[in-house]
Amino acid sequence: MSTTFQIAEVAQRSGFTPATLRYYEEIGLLTPASRTDAGYRLYDEASLERLRFIARAKQLGCSLEEIAELTQAWDGGSCANLQQRLRQAVTDKIGDAQAQIADLTTLAADLQRAATTLSSQPIDGPCDDTCGCISDATATTDTTAVGRTRTLIPLTAKADATTLAEGPEDVPIACTLGAGDMATRLEEWNALLTAVVAYRSLTDGLRLEFAPDTDVTEIARLAAAEQWCCRFFAFTLVIDTRGIALEVHAPAEGQPVLTALFGPAG
Repeated sequence: MSTTFQIAEVAQRSGFTPATLRYYEEIGLLTPASRTDAGYRLYDEASLERLRFIARAKQLGCSLEEIAELTQAWDGGSCANLQQRLRQAVTDKIGDAQAQIADLTTLAADLQRAATTLSSQPIDGPCDDTCGCISDATATTDTTAVGRTRTLIPLTAKADATTLAEGPEDVPIACTLGAGDMATRLEEWNALLTAVVAYRSLTDGLRLEFAPDTDVTEIARLAAAEQWCCRFFAFTLVIDTRGIALEVHAPAEGQPVLTALFGPAG
């Protein structure tokens, strides 16, 4: 005789609330194995396994509609089929996540520019187009670098804080690429980072060690392009007896961005 569980025990074991379990039954994601004579829901081990899969799919960002489609593969009993469909869903979500990162980073650049403008001395009298309260007061300046000329940092040596800034102002933790260009850049980095064989922590960043056959010119090209739009980064391209490596440096405020872009996946 198989073991069965009432809804309260399933909720405890699965982490889903009883209300959620009832809703999943209502939309067809979960079906009780049976019911008692009094009408109480009874679930079995298969129900718990199904809920574990649903929890995993939710963790990966799948919507209930997507999970409903995936459970059809689950019901088929073929791991290969389910894994293929789940991998495709996850791959699609990587693209969505990268687009969201691009949008958020663009927004961060806009906010940084606005914060810089709004930190200036207010004008004497009512607001006008120069104060930043009602318009983008820096719109006529070189907004690709928050009003400062961008300078490429040589890849032969680590750039220090003096090199990164042409004035006393702090370099903003922001990217100046548009959303479309940023999505393309992320794809380029993701393709290159597949060649990383080891990650080493540095005091102010990461050391990425590449496979021996990695295209060094592509590493240099991407690093130079990235420093052009994200001036808070500094790059050191190292080629020595240990192999090929790219060291990425950033100030403390930029460490989360550095880790998100260059750190190991997962």
